[in-house]
Amino acid sequence: MSTPLISLRNAGVNLGNKWLLRHAELSFHAGEKIALVGRNGAGKSTLMKLLMGTIEPDEGTLWVAPAVKTAYLQQNPSIEGTQTLLSYIKQSLEKAAEPHIAESMLMKMDLEPSRLTNSLSGGELRKLAIAKTLINKPDVLLLDEPTNHLDLPTIEWLEEQLLKYKGALIIISHDRKFLCSLSNSIIWINQSTLRRRKGSFSGFEEWSDRILTEETVRLSKLDKKISEEIKWSRQGISARRKRNQGRMRELDALRKTRKSASNYNETEFIISSGKAEAGGQIVVEARNLSLTIPVDKSFRPSTTLVKNLNLIIKRRDRIGIVGANGIGKSTLVNALLGKRQPDTGYVKSGIGLLPAYFDQKREQLAQESTPWKILCPEGGDTVEVAGKIKHVASYLREFLFDNFKMTQRVSSLSGGEQNRLLLAKIFAQPHNFLVLDEPTNDLDLETIDLLQEVISDYDGTVLIVSHDRDFIDRTVTSLLAFQEDGEIQIYPGGYSDYLEKRIFNLKKKTYKKIKKFESKPKSNKKDRLTFKDKHLLKTLPQEIEKLARQINLCEEKLADMNFYQEEPEAYQTYASQLQDLQKRLNFKEQMWLELELRREELGEVI
Repeated sequence: MSTPLISLRNAGVNLGNKWLLRHAELSFHAGEKIALVGRNGAGKSTLMKLLMGTIEPDEGTLWVAPAVKTAYLQQNPSIEGTQTLLSYIKQSLEKAAEPHIAESMLMKMDLEPSRLTNSLSGGELRKLAIAKTLINKPDVLLLDEPTNHLDLPTIEWLEEQLLKYKGALIIISHDRKFLCSLSNSIIWINQSTLRRRKGSFSGFEEWSDRILTEETVRLSKLDKKISEEIKWSRQGISARRKRNQGRMRELDALRKTRKSASNYNETEFIISSGKAEAGGQIVVEARNLSLTIPVDKSFRPSTTLVKNLNLIIKRRDRIGIVGANGIGKSTLVNALLGKRQPDTGYVKSGIGLLPAYFDQKREQLAQESTPWKILCPEGGDTVEVAGKIKHVASYLREFLFDNFKMTQRVSSLSGGEQNRLLLAKIFAQPHNFLVLDEPTNDLDLETIDLLQEVISDYDGTVLIVSHDRDFIDRTVTSLLAFQEDGEIQIYPGGYSDYLEKRIFNLKKKTYKKIKKFESKPKSNKKDRLTFKDKHLLKTLPQEIEKLARQINLCEEKLADMNFYQEEPEAYQTYASQLQDLQKRLNFKEQMWLELELRREELGEVI
C-alpha cells in the first residue's frame, strides 16, 4: 500500500483524571472516506484536533507526510470582527491573485460576496466555513459536523462535492443518510479505544452491537472467575497463605482488570421531559403575521421574511419548520414565542402557556459558568424535575455528566455535551410547549434516537426547526414550509410527505403553464400545434446546444487563474455574459419542455 498521509502511533490524550484516548493507532490514505463515530464527549473532536496538529498527544506520536495540506472544519466556527464574505475567504487563499476562485466558491454556495459577516444566519455561517475549508483543495479534509444548520439543497451539494473528492476524508456527523452516502470506512471511539471497520456506515450498528455483546459476555466470565477466587481465598487462607501467594496475586490482577473495564458498558443515558403542565387547548394563534428585516445593502434584496401568516397551534400538535438558510425560520420561532414583535398582524399566546425553548445558538448557556451552576443559578444542590426533587449531581449523571464535567466551564464542553446540558436545563423547568431549534446539531446518534422517543411520548405541544430529514419524519405530523417572498405553506405529514406534495405541485404548475398555449376560442376543429410551435420544436434544440457551447467557453475562460489578474475588466465582461447566457438557456429549455409536453398530449408527430 502507498505511504499514508497521516499516522498516529500509540497516541493518547489525558484529561488529568482519565485518558480520553489511549494507545490510538490510526493511518489513512487518499481516497478513504471515514465516518468517525462515538458518544458525545468520547473524543471525536479531540482526535480531529490531534490530526490537525492543533493539540499534541500526551503520549505516542503523530506523523504527517511531507507537503500534505490538511483543512479542518471546526464544530462551532466563529468569525471575529465584521468584513465582507469575499474579504474573509480571500484571506485563506494560498495565492492572493486568485480572488475569482473565492468569488466563484461563494456563488456556488448561494452566498453574496459583498454581504457582511455579521449578517449571516447559523446555516450561512456554516456555508462560509465550508467554503474556507474547501478553497485550497486540501489533501486531507477533517469535517466536524459539516451539515449542522445547513439546508437540504446545500447538504446535497456538499455530498456531491465530497463524493468527487480524491483526498482523505474524516467526517463527524449525526446525519445517518449523509454518512451512509459518503463513508467507505468507520472509526468508532469507545472507552478511549479506536476500533476500525471497512465498509459503509450502514453496517455500523450491527458491528458495534456485536462487539458490545461479546464484551458483556467476557466481563460476565471475568466476574464469575473473581467470585470463585474470592470464595477460595476465604476458605482457610491463613493455612495456605505462604504457598498460594501466586494465586493471591492473580486475584489482585483480576480485580484490577475488572476495575479498568468497569466503565466499558457505558452509563445509561436518560432523558425524561416529564408530564406537560396544564394549559389551554389553543397554544399560539397568529393572525396576518408579517415579519421583515431592516433595509441593509449587505443582505438580500427582499426584506420580507413572513407575509400574512395565519396559524393556530393546538395542544399536542407536532409541527416542523423547514426552509433554506437565512430565510427566517428562527425569526418566526422568536415571533411565535413573543421574543420578536411582528411588523403587522399579531401573535396571541394561549392560557397557561409555558414554553421550553432550545435555541440553536445555545445563548441560554453562560460559557464561563458550569453545568452545576446552570441548573442551580441561585445556589444549592437540588433541582425540581417533573414535580420531584433531585440532587443536581444525580440529574446531571442521567445526561452523562461525570463528577469532573459537572464543575468544568461550559466553554470546555464539546458541542454535543453543551446540547445535552441545554436539554437538561429546559426539561428541568415547567413546560407544556417544547420549541426545539436545530436540536440534533452535535448530538450523537444514540441521543437523537432517545430524543425522538421522548418527543413521541410527550403529551404537550412540539415545534421543531430541523434540517435532519430522518428526525423530522419521525417526530412531526405537519410542516410549515417556507416558500419564496415570505409565503409559508402548511403541509400535513413529515418531510417525505412534503417532498412528494412539492413534486406534485411543481408538475401541476408546469401543466398550468402548458394550458396557456390552449387559450384560443373553442371550436369544433381539433386543437393542434401551430406552424410556429412546430418550427420552435425543431429549432430550439439547436439553439439550446449553441448556448450550452457558449456557456462552456465562458466558463473555461473564467477558470483561467491568470485571467482576472491580467484583464480584470474583461473578466467582469465575461462574467456578465455568462449570467446572460444562462438566463437565455433556462428560458429556451423551459419553452421547449412546455411545447414538447403539449405535443405528447396531442399525440402529434413532428
